[in-house]
Formats: sequence, C-alpha cells, structure tokens
Amino acid sequence: MIARLFHAWERRLATIDTNRVVRPFDWGLDWLGIDTDTLQPLDRVLEWSREAVAESARFFDAPPAPGFERRGQELTFPSALSTPYPQNDLVRVGIYEPDDRRVGQPRRAVVVIPQWNSDPGGHVGLCRLFARFGLTALRLSLPYHDARRPPELQRADYIVSSNIGRTLQANRQAVLDIKRTVDWLVREGFERIGIIGTSLGSCLSMLSMAHDDRLKAGAFNHVSPFFADVVWRGLSTRHVRDGLEGHLDLDTLRECWMPISPWPFISRVRGRRVLLVYARYDLTFPVDLSRKFIAEFQRQRVPHQLGVLPCGHYTTGKPPFSYLDGFYLTRFFLKNL
Repeated sequence: MIARLFHAWERRLATIDTNRVVRPFDWGLDWLGIDTDTLQPLDRVLEWSREAVAESARFFDAPPAPGFERRGQELTFPSALSTPYPQNDLVRVGIYEPDDRRVGQPRRAVVVIPQWNSDPGGHVGLCRLFARFGLTALRLSLPYHDARRPPELQRADYIVSSNIGRTLQANRQAVLDIKRTVDWLVREGFERIGIIGTSLGSCLSMLSMAHDDRLKAGAFNHVSPFFADVVWRGLSTRHVRDGLEGHLDLDTLRECWMPISPWPFISRVRGRRVLLVYARYDLTFPVDLSRKFIAEFQRQRVPHQLGVLPCGHYTTGKPPFSYLDGFYLTRFFLKNL
C-alpha cells in the first residue's frame, strides 16, 4: 500500500514538466571523431566505447585549465572539451564558504553535482548546509545547464538524449569539468576534498572519484550500475527511450554507454570513503538496479556505507525526506573529511 502511494506521488511529480521532447535518433559519430560515412556505425561505436573503458584513465584525463577566474562567489574556467556551443564551454561553479574556520583545522571542501535538469537554485540549500558546518561547497553547473544551456533548448537535453555520441561526450565533459574544479581546490590549499552527486550527478561523481585519487570521500545519492538502464527503464526518461527504440535494444545501448556507467569502475574507489544512497520507492532509478549496484560493492568487498530513503526519486526533494537525505550527506562528510 505504501509503495502504491509513493508511486502515484512520483508519477504526479514527473508530469509537472511538460516540455520534454522526443528527439530523433542519431549515432553521433561526429562527436566521437568517427567517419560519418561508415557503413557500420554500431560496430564503430562499440569499438570506441570498449577502448574508452579499457583506457579510461586517458579517456577521463583533464589537462590543466589555462586559467581560473573568481568573481565574488562564482568561479569560471574553460572546459577541457570544446563543443559547438561557446556558452557550454565556460564552466561555472558557485562557491559557498563557511563564515569562519577554526585555526589549525584542515581545509575541507565538497564538490556538489546536482541532478539532470536542475535549475540554478538546485542543491544550493545543501551547499549552505555544508557551509554552516564548516565545509566549503562548490556547486558545479553541468554541461548544457543553467547559463551553459544553448538558447534553442528549454531543457538540458544534450547531456542525455537519443544521440549516442553526444551523450557520451557530454558526460565525459562533465567529469573533466569536475576534475578541473578539484585542480582549483588543490591550488587554493584545500587538503581534504569530497564529492556528492544526485541522480545523474551521482553517476558523474562516481566516475570522477574513480579517476581522481584526490577525492577522498564520495556520496552517491541515487545509484545505478548502468547509465543505459536508467534511461531505458526510468520514469523521467521515457521520452529519451522513445527516440532510441527501433534503432537498438537495451543490451546494445548498455555497451555503447558503458564508458559513462559506474559498473566497470567500482574497484577504483577502493580505499576511499563511500556512501551509497537509494530510495525504496524509486521509479526513476529502479530499485533493483540500485540493489544490484550495492551487491557488487559487497561482492568485490569495496567498503561503503549505506543510506536508504523511505520515499521515491522526486519525493527525495520534499520534506521530511529532503531533511533525512541532508542529514545522511552532512554527517557522512563531517565524519570522513
């Protein structure tokens, strides 16, 4: 009975947005540097993706930014990837600092990665909560979000869409942006750095931590092992699946998008502090996927902490569940940074 109530609530919240667009399918070969005249686009994409997983350190390597600029509470710097959209290639990070810091206390910071289609105010409350407890919080605007969104978009469609190559490169860009944010924190003298991401941000945070040893603690808020499975099965991405169906199946999509999935990289976060959070009645990140992810951490004996929210995906942002989630996250970083 409780599950039915939450599922009905989740579906109501999911229908608030009425600007979802079913976009045409595209292999996006130009985004991957693959000859667009090839007669075997699937084979070429699979080859590209397998190489990206095998050489993930190179795939997620971010050369130093040519410069950082801070104006007040905003940090900007060039993205490591260039796209056809100049506004998307300027990374924007909001900085939320504690009012005071105890003398002799290590400088601690948390990089905060909001969910897909978060508005500019998304996760600002969490950042302020961290700052209240002495943690500097840096909120990253994801590719194609906020001021980075091209004018033709109403939503941040280009980071998750039925364009296979663009989705790969947009999420890769996000990870490189995160790593450059960590560069700035290290340059500024921060000694203990963590990361928290929600929903899509959870996936990106996991990928970043797996490829950056400077991130000592990571909280992954709503988890799944595979990028493709969430898109294919999730409540929030039915319009994306509509653009994909008829061109490839889930197993193939999973292989195409494996470089931006946490699954191959679980062992790479061993030795760091990890918190995995999922919602018991989630229809956007199906619960069986979350449990599969957690079971793999257990099978590989990768130490982790677990938080279970008694709600769904959208309802995580509603009181009292948002308070419980904030409690889990704040307590984790205070103990582990």
